[in-house]
Amino acid sequence: MKEVAGKLFVVGTPIGNLDDFSKRGIDTLNAVDFIAAEDTRVTLKLLNRFNIKKPMISYHEHNKNIASKEIFERLFSGENGAIVTDAGMPCISDPGEDLVRQSHENGIEVVCIPGPSAVTSALAVSGEKSGRFCFEGFLSVNKISRKKHLEEVKDEKRTLIFYEAPHKLAATLKDMEAVFGNRKITLLRELTKIHEEIIKTDLKEAISKFTESVPKGEFVLIIEGAKEEKKEFSLDDAVKIAKDLIKKGEKATVAAKEAASVTGRRKSEIYKQII
Repeated sequence: MKEVAGKLFVVGTPIGNLDDFSKRGIDTLNAVDFIAAEDTRVTLKLLNRFNIKKPMISYHEHNKNIASKEIFERLFSGENGAIVTDAGMPCISDPGEDLVRQSHENGIEVVCIPGPSAVTSALAVSGEKSGRFCFEGFLSVNKISRKKHLEEVKDEKRTLIFYEAPHKLAATLKDMEAVFGNRKITLLRELTKIHEEIIKTDLKEAISKFTESVPKGEFVLIIEGAKEEKKEFSLDDAVKIAKDLIKKGEKATVAAKEAASVTGRRKSEIYKQII
């Protein structure tokens, strides 16, 4: 393997408001030899805003195999490069993940320059459970594939996060309601921009609101996870649990108390059945 001097910098960019670009991000783009960008036209606006003059390489889903060859040639030659996406952290639900993986496989150092992320920003202001969540990215435009994806996560108890384009929003909401039922949803539009909007509602109301007219702006959809189903225990179930505990050496009073805590049945009624 060749000795590698170049580094790949993964640089987070603003998700809307350009003032959110960090000083470290600006300094990094000024320092690297080239920038790999999802859409060079979008990135050029960012570079112009901060007076950054660097050559760009177009790198996206449809040309990544060809573009990566040029990128790695430059990295192997000792140049430093940065990868950015149109908005937010690159390499998340984004073809840049392939470039990062290949960099690791080829011994190229990868450096993180963190920046805004629509996923965490949306979750932070949604008010939904954030301790555990599942990021599901964009759903397929194909109706069959989209429903299959939703079916795969319908029993997921963690908070679900999706991205969606405005022209697909109504169809996606209808499919979600058909698969999930009428769950709570937070729709976040145009995060950090002038027309930022947070809508807390349920799927039925959301369908009604967004079927009437096509909205503007990209959306993050945050949906509550599936409800935990509580098992109903009969008295017989509780008695069996208590008797099993007695067989293991527990006293009847202790066994009845344990069985009551597990099943929600009264300790006294369990105790009467086991003495």
